[in-house]
Amino acid sequence: MCRASFARWRGEGTPAPCGCVLLSVTPSVQIGGVMSAEVYRLTGDVDEDAAAIDLAVSALKRGELVVIPTETVYGLVADDSVVGAVDRIYAAKQRDAGKPLQLLVSGVDVIDALGFVLSDVERRLAEKFWPGGLTLIVEHDGRIEGFRVPDSEIALEIVKRVGGALRSTSANSSGDPAALTAGEAEGYLGDSVSVVLDGGAVVGGVASSVVRVDGSGCVEVLREGAVAKADLIAVGNMNG
Repeated sequence: MCRASFARWRGEGTPAPCGCVLLSVTPSVQIGGVMSAEVYRLTGDVDEDAAAIDLAVSALKRGELVVIPTETVYGLVADDSVVGAVDRIYAAKQRDAGKPLQLLVSGVDVIDALGFVLSDVERRLAEKFWPGGLTLIVEHDGRIEGFRVPDSEIALEIVKRVGGALRSTSANSSGDPAALTAGEAEGYLGDSVSVVLDGGAVVGGVASSVVRVDGSGCVEVLREGAVAKADLIAVGNMNG
C-alpha cells in the first residue's frame, strides 16, 4: 500500500463514547415532510440506558444511521453488514467516497477474527491506548483498515451488540467542525439519522489520533489528536 493511501486517514476524525442512560425521549418532529431523528437523553449507565441502547441497536440492524457520544467527539455509526448502510454515511456527510471510514471494535480479538495480524509495536500501542482516542491503521494481505476501541461503556455495549464492529466517523458534515453535543450532530445530519443518543457535551472534544506502523516498526502519526504524538512515539519505541 503506497503512502498516499495512508494519507487519506489524515482527514476527519471518528468517534468514541461517554456513558448514557434513558432520561427522556424527545419525540421526532416533522421537518419538510420527513421525520427527524428521535433523540434519547442518556444517564451514562448501561443498565439504566438499556432502552435507548436497544433502540439504537435495532436501528443499526435495519441499516439506519445512529449518532452516539464518545470520549472524543460525537460519532456517526452504521452496521456495514447491512447492504447500503455505509453508503448512507457518505450521503449524510456529503463525504468523498475515496475517504475511508474507521471501524469501532470491541477489542483486539475482533481485529484478529477479521484476519488482521498486529505487529508487536501495534499490539503495544493497542494495549497502552485502548480503549481510548487512538485510531490504528493496520494493513494485512492487501487490506487496510483503521481500528479504534472507544473509551465508553455505552458505545462499547452497542458495538458488542451488533457483532463487535461498527463503521464510524465524526457526526458532522464533511469539512465542518466536529460535533461536541447531540444538538450539533443533529443540526449537521438532520433526518439522515434515525436515532441520536444524547450524552451531553463530550469531555474530550478532540478527534482521535491516527497512527500507522511501517514495515520496520516505526510509528508514523498521520494525525495528532486525542493522544499526544510524543506519547505515541515513546510507546512505539519501547523495547519488548
